Amino acid sequence: MRFEKQLVRALGFAIVFLAPTTIVAQQTETRSTRDDVQTLADKVFAQYTSAAPGCVVGVAQGGTVLLEKGYGAADLEQRTVLSANSILEAGSVSKQFTAAAVTLLALEGKLRFEDEIQKYFPEIPRYERPITVRMLLDHTSGLRDWGDIVNMAGWPRGSRAVTHAHVLEVIARQRHTNYAPGDRYSYTNSGYNLLAMLVARVSGQTFAEFTRARFFVPLGMTNTSWRDDYRRVVPGRATAYAPIGAAAGWATDMPFENAHGNGGLLTTVGDLLRWNKALTKRSVGGAMGRALVDSLTRTGRLTDGRSITYAAGLIVDDFRGTTQIAHSGATAGYRAYLARYPEQRDLSVAVLCNTYAAATTHAHAMVAGLATGLIDVVPSPTDFPVPGTVPRADSLATFVGDYASDEVGVTFSVRLEQGRLVLRRAPADSWIVTRISKEGRFTAGPWQLWFTADRGGPVMHLGSGRAYDVVFRRATAATRPPSA
Repeated sequence: MRFEKQLVRALGFAIVFLAPTTIVAQQTETRSTRDDVQTLADKVFAQYTSAAPGCVVGVAQGGTVLLEKGYGAADLEQRTVLSANSILEAGSVSKQFTAAAVTLLALEGKLRFEDEIQKYFPEIPRYERPITVRMLLDHTSGLRDWGDIVNMAGWPRGSRAVTHAHVLEVIARQRHTNYAPGDRYSYTNSGYNLLAMLVARVSGQTFAEFTRARFFVPLGMTNTSWRDDYRRVVPGRATAYAPIGAAAGWATDMPFENAHGNGGLLTTVGDLLRWNKALTKRSVGGAMGRALVDSLTRTGRLTDGRSITYAAGLIVDDFRGTTQIAHSGATAGYRAYLARYPEQRDLSVAVLCNTYAAATTHAHAMVAGLATGLIDVVPSPTDFPVPGTVPRADSLATFVGDYASDEVGVTFSVRLEQGRLVLRRAPADSWIVTRISKEGRFTAGPWQLWFTADRGGPVMHLGSGRAYDVVFRRATAATRPPSA
């Protein structure tokens, strides 16, 4: 019986190759391919059952949707399951929609990529080199990520309902950038929140209204909107979860903030596949489609002439030797990945998850099982970090004191406690300072920490992944801002 099934499948493929223009042949190829895709997806997502949150996957090739299927629970309290119609948040996959909106306005002559951002945001200070709209698009502006700044202040993302007004206020307080604009690449949500605000200021519509009218409605993306008001009821939205405890329990982990454009796209895998199809056909933005897609996939260039793989809300690189145009996403408990592969008969894969799932890994597993001509990749050896040491107290006594930053709006205290140097932000927030280098680099909680000196005495520096060097100076009664 198994041999007969294999023979039938082989004959089906033979018909395709001998008579590709017949209706019978097309149906046989499509049906067989859908079976293969579903079998592969069932293996890749087998770990997700109705007892736990999971993922939804969508696959299309050559303009034909081959699979849209959910694996896992959409809502653990209501005991509903994920399906093709489940709406999840796409995290930073959202950035390409923001970039497309800005690009459309540029093509219509309503702004220029080389405009300085202060033309639209006079609230933002000028830095050692102008920041342009293009730099916001490809993450070469050097702007600190506002999320890292508010984390230093004691209210990390998710702890307050942040609006665009709050984001702009934080960005406008920063008198320094991570580096001279244009010199390096550093991923920052700040730029994409500004771009969403820019669309509103230039178009006269809200960002949500503009993208709905110019993209979502024309492309039939009927299940897509923005989380511009986290309180809004969204029928069909899957709840996001975080794992807790050794017993693998779950807690809701929703993005309770209104800032969007950097993320915040509520959508389905089906709508994401429609978007990718429109990018492939260059029909996004109507008559502007070809120029718009060319602009979205134009990779950035640094001031020294080097190219980077980040374009405009999209990363253009390769996966195992085949061209990949993609972006990942993560906001609160949601994870996402959207990619297309032009050299693989326009293969598209969309993955949306409502827990801390490896969406990128799952998507790549689907591609590896469906693409042809991929090269093997030899993993590189991992360099493990050198363990830190707690420095001698007598060598650090000179750093004891209070340090304030009006860019962050908080005061930190450095204290010697039981022979150890401790960084405190509030009575309940404290971290032991650990030396990680002979050159005076330390860690304290989530930050790198180091000290320098000027005429006013010791200066404390905090650095993180997206805010490289935030300066805190010795605080006085006049300079000390209220702690969070």
